[in-house]
Amino acid sequence: MSIPAIDLMTALRSGQSTSPRLTWYGPDAERVELSGRVLDNWVAKTSNLFQDELDAEPGTRLRLDLPAHWKSVVLALAAWQLGMEVVFDAADAELVATAAPGPAAAGGSFETVMAVALPALAMRWPGSLPSGVVDYAAEIRSHGDFFMPHVDPEPERPAVRDAAGTVHTHGALLAGFAAAGDAGAAGGAPKEGPRLLVRADDGLEPVLAQALGAWAADGSVVLVHPEVAVTERLLGDERVSRS
Repeated sequence: MSIPAIDLMTALRSGQSTSPRLTWYGPDAERVELSGRVLDNWVAKTSNLFQDELDAEPGTRLRLDLPAHWKSVVLALAAWQLGMEVVFDAADAELVATAAPGPAAAGGSFETVMAVALPALAMRWPGSLPSGVVDYAAEIRSHGDFFMPHVDPEPERPAVRDAAGTVHTHGALLAGFAAAGDAGAAGGAPKEGPRLLVRADDGLEPVLAQALGAWAADGSVVLVHPEVAVTERLLGDERVSRS
């Protein structure tokens, strides 16, 4: 059985690789557009960071202590590509990615704390960090654009534990976790899939499920911060087909 996250990244960097796949609207008129190729590049660099610098491997748990954001999506995809398990809320994990890397996070039970600066142009964390905390923005650019796992991921390993406590394996990530009605279109997906509007205030877990579903149908995602008004102009400019 193949690993859907790996197959998904292969699909995103091939075919219509220059087409938008993830577009982010954030505060202060921030707009970030990632083509399939650029999204794959970010994910590859992040997987390499996890594997080469943080010693992550298949089965390592990553807690995403982050809001729904384009960088949160990249981190989840990178973890799944490596064969890691993504968890939310207060679940136990070896690694945590957080936008609030204060003493509580640094002094917790994690092997590694990674600070994630959310502004798109942030080159490093704004200010000082507790000792031992990894600065995602500062470290990510030094890692390779292509990812080769040291250990092949196993389809039977957990990929994500949802809010209801259900564990979805890597082999069933698209069939089980991805938003119903969007995934599972392999072999029958349209040439150009849905352009899906996703609201960040739905929460990170639903955002990830919706994004996976859209990409599985060869579509794309427009992710909108809660402070950004979803206007008819935005919908028209982004050619949103579903919301």
